[in-house]
Amino acid sequence: MNGPLVLSDEVATAVAEGTPVVALESTIFSTLGLPPPHNAEALTRCTETIRAAGVTPAVIAVLDGVWRVGLDPEGEKRVLEGERKVAERDLAVAAAQDWPVGVTTVSATVALAERAGILVFATGGIGGVHRNAEVTGDISADLDALAHHPVITVCAGAKAFLDLPRTLEYLETEGVPVLGWRHDDFPAFYVRSSGLPVPHRVETADEVARVLEARVRPRTGVLLTVPIPEADELDAADLAASMDAALAAAAEAAVTGAAVTPYVLARLEAETDGASVPANLALAEQNARVASEVAVSLARLRRRTD
Repeated sequence: MNGPLVLSDEVATAVAEGTPVVALESTIFSTLGLPPPHNAEALTRCTETIRAAGVTPAVIAVLDGVWRVGLDPEGEKRVLEGERKVAERDLAVAAAQDWPVGVTTVSATVALAERAGILVFATGGIGGVHRNAEVTGDISADLDALAHHPVITVCAGAKAFLDLPRTLEYLETEGVPVLGWRHDDFPAFYVRSSGLPVPHRVETADEVARVLEARVRPRTGVLLTVPIPEADELDAADLAASMDAALAAAAEAAVTGAAVTPYVLARLEAETDGASVPANLALAEQNARVASEVAVSLARLRRRTD
């Protein structure tokens, strides 16, 4: 991948010295991820959690056409106001057209993380196969990116309003190892269990690091799913009703493609009387904490094998 990639001094130093780094997508911290001021709170909680573990956070975004890995305070402020998503396919266009602010999705973030030499990435939830994809063909580019970039993605499963059985089938077909962090079920973002078993359970960060190092397909990433903390989980039945209402509203408004996720998340906030926001904050912070453990283990493993 050719392009205008710039690492912050802090991130560049950490990568060069082989100390642990955790990449963070910027969509979750923008107006498309969480409403202000909660997006700023999410950024603070995630980066402070990573730093508390002795790990360097690297927020990834496009600023003035430049692919940035690691942001200064002014860059973070611009991301918080961001309104334009950048998926992996959009990176070249964003660079060629000097987009002022582009907030990265999972697919763009894992692509740039790999290019920067960062192998652990924390997010909220990944995209996946959408409901009625057999008609619409709507499958998130996140899944293809997970299959083609050797990065460990730490998430709370996939967004609950997706077709989760087909999402897992897609990942199996693409050869992406799907792991459950001390949990037997595939989480569904706001709830700890989707009712689907996770293919493999892991108990330690060392196990996760070894999975990445031992995978058979050298270009394939690893998906580590972490259930939302029990205290922050939403009621599954209430959530299902809220999701149905949000999806129906999206269909009525003819919302399609990349616009579906931010639209549905905003509707869920309204449908749940705001309960989805603290849940989102809690799972994002939890994922950052687990990703930090994994990054430390991976850095230690790589030092031993150098």
